[in-house]
Amino acid sequence: MDSVIEYRRALHRIPELDSDLPETTAFVRSRLQPLRCQILEPIRGSVCAFFDAGKPETAAFRADMDALPETEETGLPYASEHPGKMHACGHDGHTAMALALAEYVSAHLEELPRNVLFLFQPAEETTGGAARLCETGILERRRVRRVFGLHLWPGLPAGSVWAKPGPQMARSSEVSIRITGRSVHISRAAEGRDALLAAVKLIESAMEMERTVLPPEEPRVLRFGKLTAGDARNVVSGHAELLGSLRSFSDAAFALLRRRLGEICDQVERSTGCDVKLHLSEGYPPVWNHEGLFETVRAGLGADAPALLPQPALAAEDFSFYQQCAPGVFFFLGVGDAAPLHASTFAFDDELVLPKGVEFLKKLLYLP
Repeated sequence: MDSVIEYRRALHRIPELDSDLPETTAFVRSRLQPLRCQILEPIRGSVCAFFDAGKPETAAFRADMDALPETEETGLPYASEHPGKMHACGHDGHTAMALALAEYVSAHLEELPRNVLFLFQPAEETTGGAARLCETGILERRRVRRVFGLHLWPGLPAGSVWAKPGPQMARSSEVSIRITGRSVHISRAAEGRDALLAAVKLIESAMEMERTVLPPEEPRVLRFGKLTAGDARNVVSGHAELLGSLRSFSDAAFALLRRRLGEICDQVERSTGCDVKLHLSEGYPPVWNHEGLFETVRAGLGADAPALLPQPALAAEDFSFYQQCAPGVFFFLGVGDAAPLHASTFAFDDELVLPKGVEFLKKLLYLP
């Protein structure tokens, strides 16, 4: 069995969450230790491997290692052995490909035009492990001048690689709105302030705003996935909470959507008498592929260059933090007609997909 397949299946059995990755990091370290690299742990739950080719510049490759709090329903013979946890977003595949690439780098270090740094990071799915890794200064200390990432992607032909210059994935921010009203029995509803009704009005106004405030060709999304309110069927709700997400591809569009959402909250507050508090998390920046480095990839790989992604994805990724430290390009590796990412049934043909991913990554090592 190809080592990348062996590694992926071993990792798939031991999914772990956030930055609490003891088994995963131990596995990664065990495969790196025989190689010609310096192994580092800049932040908890991370493993970094530096291959010094004696060159003035370094190329970095990122792999995320964390899984999701999901009960696996794939029926695979190497399914998760950790109840309630699953590699449902392909991070096991990302890590396996990076390990296979590291083995290649170790065997061919003298012929490479750059040093190589591998960034095995935690917490992509939660708190942005990439940001914390960048804050340690490791990219600057190791003279990283380009950084690459690869993500498994359903809906694209299995084994094919795709990307686009400029915006590829969205800026994201979690939206939380707390509404406080006045709770009374419904027989005295006129004396209350209905937080549930205020929440419904707010959702309707926000959906209309999201649809009309920007041109149709400007990708964006503002949606609420959870509404909780009230305590009983015959009591006017005195409290409500809305949880959602705001995503766009430009800072200008994000600022406009955020400002208009704030105005809607103020309008609902005035019209209902409820207190409305809006909070947006800092979130992840957009994944924005460096145009110059993308052209270097396209020209350097020729016929093996990635296919041009027709439009960006509204999903978000903390790879974007690396792109704020060095020119970076993020790629999608197709897995064909698979279940969606984050689904409990997500599975793919690793024997078909992962070796092609590794071969593509090898070519990036030799770019001018």
